[in-house]
Amino acid sequence: MSLFRKTLPLALLAGLAPAPQEPPPLRVGMIGLDTSHCVAFARLLNDEKGKDHVPGARIVCAWKGGSPDLEASARRVEGYTKELREKFGIEIVETIGELCSRVDAVLLTSVDGRVHLDQARPVLAAGKRVFIDKPLAASWKDGAEIARLSAASGTPFFSASSLRFHAPLLRVKEDPAVGKVLGCLAWSPCPLEPHHPDLFWYGVHGVEMLYALMGPGCQAVRTWATEDAHVVTGRWKDGRLATFRGIRKGKGDYGATVFGEKGIRSTEPAPHSYRPLIEEVVKFFRTGVPPVSSEEMVEVLAFMQAADLSKERGGAEARLDELK
Repeated sequence: MSLFRKTLPLALLAGLAPAPQEPPPLRVGMIGLDTSHCVAFARLLNDEKGKDHVPGARIVCAWKGGSPDLEASARRVEGYTKELREKFGIEIVETIGELCSRVDAVLLTSVDGRVHLDQARPVLAAGKRVFIDKPLAASWKDGAEIARLSAASGTPFFSASSLRFHAPLLRVKEDPAVGKVLGCLAWSPCPLEPHHPDLFWYGVHGVEMLYALMGPGCQAVRTWATEDAHVVTGRWKDGRLATFRGIRKGKGDYGATVFGEKGIRSTEPAPHSYRPLIEEVVKFFRTGVPPVSSEEMVEVLAFMQAADLSKERGGAEARLDELK
């Protein structure tokens, strides 16, 4: 064999080495089958022939959950459960504990943010990395407790709106012609839901876009709200200002304008895709490193809850540290 190796060209010897094999797909469990995100995520991960397929993970089982007092959940959970079982071959299990015993990681997709803490608790205790769909929780307090449980168990979590990774937003954020971000205006639809603080239900999408551009460090907010819109301006600790507009009348869309040292840029309309988010989720499941810090994820909730406090004060300033 030594003579054989000496006489063969190195390039040929390299060709004899076995090609590195891809690791098997991660086994993923899904909690909460009451949102269209369940089907969208399952299609991306489980449909290997789909043009937008994201390799590396596969949903193998799910626990349906559901909130009887939340119409948006109660009327959809059975239909989505049936579709996931029949179309994607996902097994429905009886408990979160059983789900955790059979998977490597978890997608927590319950549409009701109020249940996220109770559903995340056994997942983190089982040491399973978990992605929690927006909002992280239905209160700043619950979100902070999820972060505490994550740290105590040594099990990372990740939560974000898919709009944080929207291609037009990333193009603006990474544009060298903008330079250092001095401020921004972000907007999104903002329907309200009585079981959640105002921005937590849907305005979170636009707030996530705002944070994707500004980063953490907001100290205080002021809110003006009417039947037609929410306008919330935040003041960062370095003096920068940023505004979120939540739309309830007129054209509802997603976008942002960023004000930089070198230039001003606005996002352009583009089809929305969940693929960039799911790519980040699979990467997180593999590495254990979320693309957003736990401090920023919790601060997003603090921004939105302080916005509610400012509204109660008739637009007077509310500091985020008042929530502690």
